[in-house]
Amino acid sequence: MSTELFTLALSMALEDVRGCTDFDAPAARGFLFWSRANRYLAELLVPEGWGRTSKDNILRVIHPDRTHAITAISGERGVGDLDSPVRSKNPKGPAMARMVEKNSRLADQLAIVSHDVVLHGVEVDDLPTWCLLYKRDEGEIKAELSQPVKMRGKFVDEWLERLPLTLPPMEDPGFDISLDEPDDGRGPEVFVELLGEN
Repeated sequence: MSTELFTLALSMALEDVRGCTDFDAPAARGFLFWSRANRYLAELLVPEGWGRTSKDNILRVIHPDRTHAITAISGERGVGDLDSPVRSKNPKGPAMARMVEKNSRLADQLAIVSHDVVLHGVEVDDLPTWCLLYKRDEGEIKAELSQPVKMRGKFVDEWLERLPLTLPPMEDPGFDISLDEPDDGRGPEVFVELLGEN
C-alpha cells in the first residue's frame, strides 16, 4: 500500500463531490465523499486481489491474504498529527462498535461455516480493520491510516496504531466532507395522520 493510492482515492472522491450544488441535500457532499473514498479504494485494490464488503453498512476492502481490512471514515481533531488526539467525526452505530471490539481482542472461532467464510474465506468482522481517517483542515485534506481499538459512547477515539499520510496539496473543497455513514434507521420516528377531506 502506498500514500499515492490513498491520495488517488481521496482526490477522485473530492473531484466527484465538487459536482454537488446547493440544490443537493445538505448532507450530500459529506455522504458522497465517504461513499466515493471507499468506492475508489475498492476500485483500485480489487483488481490487485483484494475483496470488498458492505456488511452492516461498513464499506471495507479486504487484503488478499485475509489479514486485515480498510474502511474510510471522517475524523476530527488531530488527523495526521501524532502529537494530537484523534477521533471519528461522526457517531458510529453498534456494527462499528462490534468491529472495534474485535480489533482489541482475539475473536472466538465459530464451528459453522458462515456466508462470510464462503464468500471471503474468513469472518469479515474478525479481521483487524484499519480506518483511513480524513479531514478538511485549513484549506487542505489531512489523512491517516489508523487501527481503532476503543469507542467512548458512539465515537471511535482510541487507536492501537496511527500512521499519518503525507498527501500532496489538493485544492480546498470549500465545504464540509465530514458525514461518513448512512443513517442506520434508528433516528426519531414521526407519525403522520392523514385528515379526511372536508
